Amino acid sequence: MTFEPGPLVTMYSCGITPYDSAHLGHAAVYLYFDMLQRRLQDLGHETRCVRNVTDVDDDILRKSRELGVHYLDLAAEEMARFDEEMGMLNLLPVYREPRATSAISEILSLIGEALSLGNAYEAGGAVYFDVGSFPRFGRLSHYGRAEMLLLAAENGGNPDDPNKRDPLDFVLWQPSLPDEPAWESRWGRGRPGWHIECSALALRELGETIGGRDLVFPHHECETAQSEAVTGKPFVRLWFHVGLVGLGGTKMSKSLGNLVFVGDLCKEWDPAAVRLALLAHHYREDWDWVTEVDMPQAMARLNLWRSAVEGDGTDGLSAVRAALDDDLDTAAALDFLDWEARAGRSVIDGATLLGVAL
Repeated sequence: MTFEPGPLVTMYSCGITPYDSAHLGHAAVYLYFDMLQRRLQDLGHETRCVRNVTDVDDDILRKSRELGVHYLDLAAEEMARFDEEMGMLNLLPVYREPRATSAISEILSLIGEALSLGNAYEAGGAVYFDVGSFPRFGRLSHYGRAEMLLLAAENGGNPDDPNKRDPLDFVLWQPSLPDEPAWESRWGRGRPGWHIECSALALRELGETIGGRDLVFPHHECETAQSEAVTGKPFVRLWFHVGLVGLGGTKMSKSLGNLVFVGDLCKEWDPAAVRLALLAHHYREDWDWVTEVDMPQAMARLNLWRSAVEGDGTDGLSAVRAALDDDLDTAAALDFLDWEARAGRSVIDGATLLGVAL
């Protein structure tokens, strides 16, 4: 699909579940959203990027239980750390950063609509979305049923739940355990499922149609199904899926523990170099992080650019703009500024558009 933005461009980024520090996989996603906003603003568009906070779900409740702290206290601590680290990387402030717990009334209304339209059902004290009621389920990810079942199991979808009509059906509302937060609903005291919060927040903050790839299924697929089933309108005009950052050949993830943390890198290296190390890769590609390679290369690039700030001639801004307009090719933009700096020409304006302070 061709991206033809209007004067106002709205976008929604799935945010973190704040139970641990931000790693490079997180940073890459939010950095590419940042670059998209910077170029759109450079073109004269107004941007509104909403990035949610999943402050109630299985992961944060499990971690708060392990630490013996209230789940919202854990969320507040980790969000403060997250905001500080994203600030180190010079990310633009988001338009809004709503929490899942702020949207319980909207979540309940959305579930009620899904039930009344026949897209959801009650069973075993929970409410499930009926994927069979949405014929387009699976069209976003293009995965076959076997792959969807595998991914659902890996992401807490519990395909073996005996209360489900179909193993791919997903939870909209679930009973809370005795030590978990709970809200009153017509289906009993409980808490929302993972996918419903983003639909409720996106619809509340940005309207009925808005505009990391590892979330394409089940999260984005399920968001699309439940949102479009209720509104009858396209949920997203254009998806922006970022590739996966790996370590040692495996995707970075909290569950595996194979992480490189932004805060740790920024203690040892100039944060501008950390930003450059991430921008050196195209947003669509999967790639492996190697600190001993990525960071020295990025630091050398930063020093090269800073050595040319007093140079004469073009700053490479037009070439940076052209690279970003070509599917947000940040790697090409960086290479061009290298060439300009080696020729002794200033790259200040081009670097500024890339969010890099010289």
